Amino acid sequence: MFYVYILQSEKDESRYIGVSSDLKRRLEEHNSGNAKYSNSKRPYKLIWYCAFVDKLKAYNFEKYLKSSSGHAFTNKRLL
Repeated sequence: MFYVYILQSEKDESRYIGVSSDLKRRLEEHNSGNAKYSNSKRPYKLIWYCAFVDKLKAYNFEKYLKSSSGHAFTNKRLL
């Protein structure tokens, strides 16, 4: 399984969107400082995720969520 996830910084409430095949490990990486792009805003909490069987579909959905229309969709339908 591949998980598209949304994390929220407990520091400034900003969001981080990503994909992982091991969601628990990935959240631990974000909170331990081992994730390059999210290091400065930790700690994070998981606020949403969705499981995909197909890796390509997961990455395509992550890309969509990071787009401007994906941000609007996230705010209106997911959170």
